[in-house]
Amino acid sequence: MADKPVRADKATAVAELTEYFRNSGATVLTEYRGLTVSQLTQLRRSLGRDTTYEVAKNTLAKRAATDAGIAGLDELFTGPTALTFVSGDVVEAAKGLREFAKANPKLVIKGGVFEGRAITADEVNKLADLESREVLLAKMAGAMKGSLSKAAALFQAPLAQTARLAAALQDKREKEGQA
Repeated sequence: MADKPVRADKATAVAELTEYFRNSGATVLTEYRGLTVSQLTQLRRSLGRDTTYEVAKNTLAKRAATDAGIAGLDELFTGPTALTFVSGDVVEAAKGLREFAKANPKLVIKGGVFEGRAITADEVNKLADLESREVLLAKMAGAMKGSLSKAAALFQAPLAQTARLAAALQDKREKEGQA
C-alpha cells in the first residue's frame, strides 16, 4: 500500500518531464555534482524566465524522453543529472550554461536535444558561440537593406543615363543652332 502514492508521484513526475520535453525547443543535460543549493539557485536565475532547470532521477527522465519521442540520450543519463528545458532563445541559454560552467567547473554539460535531434556537449558549446537571435536578425535586415539599395540604384541608373544623354543632346543642338 505504501508503494501506490510513490508510484503516483513518479507517474506525475514523468508526465511533467514529458511535457517539458515536448514543449521545449531544446533540452541540455548537465551534471551538477558538488554544486550548492545557492549555486543552483544562481544558475536558475541566470538562465532567465524562458528556461527551466530541473533536477530529476535518471530513470524518470529516460522514461519521459522516451514518452516524448526523443532518442539518443540514454548514455547521458548517468550520475546526478539536471535537465535544462529551453522554451526561449536556445543560444542565450547555451551561453548562460557555458558561462556558469566556466565560473563553476563542477557543472558539466553532457549534451542534449535540439530540434528533436540528440546533440553532444561540443555542439551545445557551438550553439553558445552563435550570436543571439536579435543580432542575427539585425545583420540579416542590414544585408537585405543593402541589397535593396543596390537594386534601387541599379534600376535608377538607366533612367539617369537617359536623362544625361538627353541633356547632352540638347546642349549639342543648342550649340549647333547658335553656330
